[in-house]
Amino acid sequence: MTRKLPRKVVDAASTLIRGRSKPETARRDLLNTAVPPTTVTTQVSWPARAGAARKPVDVLLIGGGIMSSTLGVLLHDLEPDWSIEMIERLDDVAAESSNGWNNAGTGHSALCELNYAPMDDHGDVHIEKAVMINERFQVSRQFWTYQLSRGVLNDPPSFINSTPHMSLVWGDDNVDYLRKRFEALKSCALFAGMEFSTDPEKIAEWAPLTMEGHDPSRKVAATWSPHGTDVNYGEITRQYVTYLAAQPQFRLHLSSEVRSIRRNDDGTWRVSYQKGGAGMQEVDARFVFIGAGGGALPLLQEAGIPEARDYAGFPVGGSFLVSENPDVAGRHKAKVYGRADVGAPPMSVPHLDSRVLDGKHVVLFGPFATFSTKFLKNGSYFELPASVTRRNLWPMLSVGMHNFDLITYLAGQLMLTDKDRLAALRKFYPNARAEDWHLWQAGQRVQVIKRDPEKGGVLKLGTEIVSAQDGSIAALLGASPGASTAAPIMFDLLEKVFPERIQTPEWQEKLHQIVPSYGRRLSEHPDLLESELRATAKALQLSVSPAQLKIVSSERIAPRGSLSDISDIAI
Repeated sequence: MTRKLPRKVVDAASTLIRGRSKPETARRDLLNTAVPPTTVTTQVSWPARAGAARKPVDVLLIGGGIMSSTLGVLLHDLEPDWSIEMIERLDDVAAESSNGWNNAGTGHSALCELNYAPMDDHGDVHIEKAVMINERFQVSRQFWTYQLSRGVLNDPPSFINSTPHMSLVWGDDNVDYLRKRFEALKSCALFAGMEFSTDPEKIAEWAPLTMEGHDPSRKVAATWSPHGTDVNYGEITRQYVTYLAAQPQFRLHLSSEVRSIRRNDDGTWRVSYQKGGAGMQEVDARFVFIGAGGGALPLLQEAGIPEARDYAGFPVGGSFLVSENPDVAGRHKAKVYGRADVGAPPMSVPHLDSRVLDGKHVVLFGPFATFSTKFLKNGSYFELPASVTRRNLWPMLSVGMHNFDLITYLAGQLMLTDKDRLAALRKFYPNARAEDWHLWQAGQRVQVIKRDPEKGGVLKLGTEIVSAQDGSIAALLGASPGASTAAPIMFDLLEKVFPERIQTPEWQEKLHQIVPSYGRRLSEHPDLLESELRATAKALQLSVSPAQLKIVSSERIAPRGSLSDISDIAI
């Protein structure tokens, strides 16, 4: 039996033999490639070293999801004459994590997510992160509104819908926490319109299913905000790419998998990719963005930039219970988030979500953590072992040793039965019937691990932009809050890789047209916040009344205590 060597081995051997990079890099690539123990033969056709073979494109986007498409649209706004190409390994865009069925679809604005407002050792609630998350989502709303005005996006209900956001908790301690959180948040203009109640009848008005069959002896509390949204990021991605594909400066390559990324002598990058079963194709680019979700880390490692050496990744998947029964979906019109159980990661918080997917109302409950060595839902089981290097192995082991509670949590999640998942659902929906629900495997999330001089390695929550020193290549690593803040993340990327251009009058003027609040914190400008909430609500057809948009804020006493480090992951 003969087998062809994986392309990564071929590229590494070529590099070592031909001297295209340091032997250390080639050995790393060979070490990272898992090859079954069998006889192997291969015929290598060595591509010529890139010198000045062709005119490079201005921008190459690797990955056809919400991040790459957002950056493509933004750069086209700023530089309409730039040439842009996109490479996507699957046969359509938005088929991985951006797909509506592979994520919760929450417009993350910290209205219901309790992990963004932790309580310190003095019992005070800290809302700094909640404020930041909300401000960044407002940037996304403004960005989408601008794209609607240009015809890039259309039919707002196809991708965003008003969906009240709720937090729901039980027990004395949790009720006390939620009351404190509400008092802290209402001092900030961003959370105007939020209500708090401990009355089961009032909570039943907001989310009927949660109170039907509720044990009256069980103390309960909830907050409700009218400003919440359900967002189909896959639909936004498809509309972005449809617009870009109609531009003469844009080319889309589907069913095309990147095999190598090498720097050219002139400072540009040569990316080799294979389209289906055809031969290798190449494209040179002045700037490369790797927005490939879980696949970003291996591709960043492939580029060989020093900045990537300290990073590792650990994949965690998620599954949801789904009900498409109209009697269930038709009576639940909110996103209801709880508080993570003691010992569980704060971001693992369960939630009962009203969703609009493919024009249909459904309800999702979860997530339940799953595990696979794949970095992508449609990826390879070799992706985790292939990402391990001599430099990032110790950070990975250190994170495992210092976060053993996470390992225990994941092990417990993997042992859940259908009965266990139904029991978890019944905490939120006491009368739930098993026959109304089925299990759906959602997408993969790769948790970022970074070398730390003191701890060996640390888990990095949120998203992280990693770029070469000269800004010629960048990748987005991480998971949450992810898609809901794609626009502000891409603004951050521009500041990092185009620091001179972003200061030019032309770019500044355009950026302020796209996002009127650009450069200003909405939490510090209530009048601007109110006007932008009204403008975006009207453009996006969000059903929020003028009274609910009236901004009222007050002074808040600063928290007294300090926050402890808590192990966490995004599912």
